[in-house]
Amino acid sequence: MLEEVLLFLICFILVLILYEIFIVLPMKNYRKNKSKGKKIKKVRNDPVEVKYLIFKYGLNIEKVDYNKLLRIVSLVSSFDIAIVVSMVAIIEKFGYVWQMILSIVIIIPLFLITYGLVAKYYKKKGMIKNV
Repeated sequence: MLEEVLLFLICFILVLILYEIFIVLPMKNYRKNKSKGKKIKKVRNDPVEVKYLIFKYGLNIEKVDYNKLLRIVSLVSSFDIAIVVSMVAIIEKFGYVWQMILSIVIIIPLFLITYGLVAKYYKKKGMIKNV
């Protein structure tokens, strides 16, 4: 039991740090340069999670504090990945095929549930279109 909790915490922190370095910081710098009117050579896309919230739930990106949204997305994604890794590590004795099947079965509903909760949070704040 202690090993699983430790694995969860290590995975959560590691993924959160990587997410901050490779996704959040570049997007924050991009948005900051864009808002200052600097000419940007390459158009950067929003992270997939943000696109999902905009497409599926109608998140109004003009009303949202984008930096806060990136932080929430990084926390939720790190949580999701840490949960999946912990669950898959529990059944390591069954082999890689079962681990892959379990990870696919777990990640899709977990993703839908957690980002549904994020959408509810923003709906409560009045930042979803057509509310």
